[in-house]
Amino acid sequence: MTKRIQLDRKECDRLTSLDDQKLLSELTERTLDLVGGALTAETMGHLSADQITLIAYYMMRGEVLEGGFIQLIHNGYGPFIFENPLAKALNQWGLRDLRNKLYDVRRLYEKTKDGLTGDCSDSEFMALYEKYERYDDYDDDFVECEPEYTSQIASYLREHINNFVLLTDTDAGDKQ
Repeated sequence: MTKRIQLDRKECDRLTSLDDQKLLSELTERTLDLVGGALTAETMGHLSADQITLIAYYMMRGEVLEGGFIQLIHNGYGPFIFENPLAKALNQWGLRDLRNKLYDVRRLYEKTKDGLTGDCSDSEFMALYEKYERYDDYDDDFVECEPEYTSQIASYLREHINNFVLLTDTDAGDKQ
């Protein structure tokens, strides 16, 4: 059974009126809270495809903005981002440009993942950026386009809020 955040209309309106980044952050954190704060193979069964897509974008965004795709892959998110249908789901949300870029990064990931996923020291990790400099353009492009991507995600969230939130009737105590 898919779990959704339970909110009354006033709280839902407050949530959807947040700026794009705050909406993304709060909705993701509340969705993760539904499954104990961690996305695992078991907890994913309690979430919808839209909820998993939201969490995946949020995780990808954070990793890439902090340390690029190399950090994302090194920290173990490569399979979740590139070996699952995230790009296809984002396309369905209207983010065709991001879908195409993720397919491009996936091709590079498939060729380089073994060299990016092993344990290493901080200096060895930093050397990965020189060794796999082909990721630089993808990192730069994502950082440049991220505000637009996040805006498009936020628009999708607002238009499809019922995929994430179950409205409650606080007066009658009934779920709608």
